[in-house]
Amino acid sequence: MSAEARREEVVGIAFRHFAEGGFDGTSTEAIAREAGVSQPYLFRLFKTKRGLYEACVDKCFERVETVFSDAVAGSTPEERFEAMGHAYGAQLLPDRHALLFQMRAYAVADPEIRAYVRTKFGHLRGTLAELAGVAPEDTWDFFGEGMLLNVVTMLEFDWPHPDDLPSA
Repeated sequence: MSAEARREEVVGIAFRHFAEGGFDGTSTEAIAREAGVSQPYLFRLFKTKRGLYEACVDKCFERVETVFSDAVAGSTPEERFEAMGHAYGAQLLPDRHALLFQMRAYAVADPEIRAYVRTKFGHLRGTLAELAGVAPEDTWDFFGEGMLLNVVTMLEFDWPHPDDLPSA
């Protein structure tokens, strides 16, 4: 297996471990063991635990951007927010590890990682605004509702979405 293929495999394994344990609570030894590599080899691939975590952050945000960009293909400007929201709900909300990783990444204690995540989120906001054809400041409601959906899903509330309620 090439180093690049091994790197992708390790990121997939690490993503799940970091989702479950967070940055501080995750052992690189456990990741290496599951990947079938030595810990020194893991650090040849990523240099540091932070580097491995940042590769997982990249994977997370790339996936969200892909879901959004695929969703707007063929939609009218008026349908874009709704299309992205539905795609997120269908493809990402059911993925518990994706949501766990996102929530932990937003709340990470390490200031360098938090700055990295902040940069990635800022880029996502710009991408979403571009895809929707709006100014970045017009994305607040979309992200606000998305964050609420993440929390409702993670806590397994059985709250109906307002759009799913019968009209009065």
